[in-house]
Amino acid sequence: MTRVYFDPLGENCKSVIGGIREGQSVKFNVYSDGSDCELILFDDFGGERTVGCKKNGDCFSVKLSELKKGLYFYKFRIDGQEVGNNEYGFAAISCEDKFQLTVGDKNYVYPNTWQGGVIYQVFPDRFSKANGFGDETGKRMRKWGEMPEYLPDSKGEIKNDDFFGGNFEGITKKIPYLKRLGVTAIYLNPVVKAHSSHRYDTGDYLSFDPLLGTDEDFKRLAEKAKENGIKIIFDGVFNHVGDDSIYFNKYGSYNSCGAYNSKKSPYYKWFTFREYPNTYTSWWGIKTLPSIRRGASGFEELILGDNGVIDRYFSFGVSGIRLDVVDELSDKFTEKINSKVKTYGSENIVIGEVWEDATNKIAYDERKQYFTRGELDSVMNYPLKDAITNYVISGNTNLIYKTVREQIDHYPGEALSLMMNVLGTHDTPRILTVLGKSGKLAKDRKAMAKEILSADERILGIKRLKCASLLQFTLYGIPSVYYGDEIGMEGNKDPFNRKCFDEKNADAEIYDWYLFLSELRSRHDCFKDGKTVNVKREGGVFSFSRADKSEAITVVINCGERDADVVLSEKVTELVRNKKLSEITLKTYEFAVFCKDE
Repeated sequence: MTRVYFDPLGENCKSVIGGIREGQSVKFNVYSDGSDCELILFDDFGGERTVGCKKNGDCFSVKLSELKKGLYFYKFRIDGQEVGNNEYGFAAISCEDKFQLTVGDKNYVYPNTWQGGVIYQVFPDRFSKANGFGDETGKRMRKWGEMPEYLPDSKGEIKNDDFFGGNFEGITKKIPYLKRLGVTAIYLNPVVKAHSSHRYDTGDYLSFDPLLGTDEDFKRLAEKAKENGIKIIFDGVFNHVGDDSIYFNKYGSYNSCGAYNSKKSPYYKWFTFREYPNTYTSWWGIKTLPSIRRGASGFEELILGDNGVIDRYFSFGVSGIRLDVVDELSDKFTEKINSKVKTYGSENIVIGEVWEDATNKIAYDERKQYFTRGELDSVMNYPLKDAITNYVISGNTNLIYKTVREQIDHYPGEALSLMMNVLGTHDTPRILTVLGKSGKLAKDRKAMAKEILSADERILGIKRLKCASLLQFTLYGIPSVYYGDEIGMEGNKDPFNRKCFDEKNADAEIYDWYLFLSELRSRHDCFKDGKTVNVKREGGVFSFSRADKSEAITVVINCGERDADVVLSEKVTELVRNKKLSEITLKTYEFAVFCKDE
């Protein structure tokens, strides 16, 4: 049988690891005892061409140059046999899957100053409240710390219209806390005027929700954050608005002629009505969230035009934007948003909400071009979250090994270093609850409300959380901590994951661990732009290294059932235990972080 070896993550096999730039050359080396080899290249439009490889001993080489930006796929043919991509990203005979090559815009500039940082996600209504700030008029207020409403009303609806009063000044007062935690950026869930507590049902893009505070309050927050080396990321919700908004005005709450009020409304053409006015297209069929028509010129002008949404918030000192459900937006609109954001500085960041591999995402039968046309700098890394969670619960390394290798191969290197690595968000159950319950969470809302980890479950959850967060903080990308995860808050999905920040009951063990992780990142430059190399697995052990020109740090984690003996060729500093070691035995849920230069 013909032998073949090709690993796209090996520099001896592929001269550029990950995506390349338009016009950049890339060389492939395939090792085989065959007599003939050719590379078959496919573009994303059905084009196909074959390129012969030069033989030198057991190595077949081929160089590709001057590729135009876009998505490509490739495989090899050796002695007439098809050689494709196996499940874990290595070449294998008779595999039908192809390898991927992402070719990006040659002139695109990534905001590399974000590398090595830590993002902290804030759900504004529930993080911190400063008395004397914010207008509670018209809001249904609750006492801080109570359980959010979670049962449907008499109409079977959960309105999310109960508020706890978190505000801009409260966040400002928490800046010292966030700085100590090593936070370099705050990602704010929506802050514009809206009916609901989550504020994804925009009421007025050009006004802050009065409950959060005034323009001056937000400016003070941005200035205080900047003084402490912390940037602000704004949540851009540009696919839909609220039915209770200036633009739709279904309930007459605004002094405007909304699309629901008249076909002569200036906003009428923003929406798609099937039977006017009560039957219209909405996001996922949720009637309170009428969808914006793609290409609606008046809407795009509101977002991108002079004194529009982007102008307003970036002039206040915002440094980044997270695009909600970005796959619902057209590539053209996303590209325009990116271009507008960059007029305020090339180091501003544009992050997309994508739950899958964003390099080859298909939405509505259309291939998205986030990293080939220069639309996004980063995406929320849900595939890595799922892989990490699966690994620490099951001890099985298959998914995390596959996911990490795939992401290193598919993403441009600079984009990979900016990936927003999440373990929990406002859309997912609290990570400690997931890990403590081994993923087996309550389904009924009444049961969810009573769902609290037992003492044993919490001990198990903390052990697993340390493993998961170590991966989150040390792999490529930027860790994003959902408010309260660093103090051990629990909860199932919305609204139980959106309780008020409970600092009084903070878990000191978890908090100290997150302090260690942030200090680890800040002390070692290899966590900025260092490559992720030597990704390995053995049994239930997963390991990798982060390396730059000056240092290399190796992370070894054991989530398997058996003890794992780690033997090194020399004594090096183990950073968790702060001692020199040449060998160590890791029990289940134990880990080690080795640094050669310490």
